[in-house]
Amino acid sequence: MHPWTYCNHYATNSAFQPDIMTTEAYPDTALVRYRRIATITLLAVYFLILVGASVRASGAGMGCPDWPTCFGQWIPPTAESQLPANYQEIYSDLGYADTRFNVVKTWTEYLNRLIGVTIGLLILITAVLSWPLRRFSQSLATASIAAFFMVGFQGWLGAKVVSSNLQPGMITLHMLMALAIVGTLLFALAQSRRQIMASQPVVGIDKAFPKWLGIVLGMTVLQVAMGTQVREMTDIISKAQGEELRSLWIEAMPWFFYVHRSFSAFVLFANLWLAYLLIRSLGWMHTLTRLCFAMILVIGVSVLSGATLGHLGMPRLVQPLHLVAATALFGLQFLIWMSYRHSRDSSSFVNVELVS
Repeated sequence: MHPWTYCNHYATNSAFQPDIMTTEAYPDTALVRYRRIATITLLAVYFLILVGASVRASGAGMGCPDWPTCFGQWIPPTAESQLPANYQEIYSDLGYADTRFNVVKTWTEYLNRLIGVTIGLLILITAVLSWPLRRFSQSLATASIAAFFMVGFQGWLGAKVVSSNLQPGMITLHMLMALAIVGTLLFALAQSRRQIMASQPVVGIDKAFPKWLGIVLGMTVLQVAMGTQVREMTDIISKAQGEELRSLWIEAMPWFFYVHRSFSAFVLFANLWLAYLLIRSLGWMHTLTRLCFAMILVIGVSVLSGATLGHLGMPRLVQPLHLVAATALFGLQFLIWMSYRHSRDSSSFVNVELVS
């Protein structure tokens, strides 16, 4: 039986997967259109994470000391003379001491907000396009719509970050919410690719792969958690020592910074072993293998950027790259996990068909 025949029979058999209907009911153009906009939206979210990290690293996070306006205006000023003479007193009374207009920082933060609004519109379009596909996959539509509401909550969190005057804990929560949005969009995208993965069974996959995939996922979560703590400590040290002593920040780092730095080697080798298992059992051209190699490339960027931060005095421009590499690693591993599940489920059905 041809793989697509397996897929269509599997799709219509509620005993195996009630969430999926036949491909004939949904033209390829509808799914392709959804996948395209979902992929663009996902990449845009990663771009926003990069921009947000750059804003934070450049010290422009409070370039706009209020939200949703910026210095009380929907379009921020371009010169200090456009603000009231006592604007510093006004914002000091609101809890923002030492507020000083800086046109570069103000417009950097403002552009970050505009990009965030654009992302919201893209996610809205993704949700709208998912609605006609709800009978094809209810979970695809649910995840897409959930992502839209999560973006609304993320906007509220952004306002709280500003009102807290960039309190580290709030920034971390804001970042974790961004990862949750990424995960939700990836889940929806993986659901739209379910039949693609169903055409690539993993009957001969190495039996150790599922165990190692779980280990790798656990190691990544632990590494990201430690990285979050390192990032918060960086904020504390930067406030205590100032930007002029950036090259000395590493010396003030606590013990978990060194654990975080050393643990990256274990993460890299564990993923290399995962890739080896896939190459040996599935070959080079399987989607899971290619995704795994993309993951290793991202890990390499993460390790190199982390080493640069640790040994070259915390260069400002490398911090956003390190953060985006970490979030991309999370995204790729989540996509590999979902794709493996879909291929595994189709492989189980293939075995049943062969037996019968």
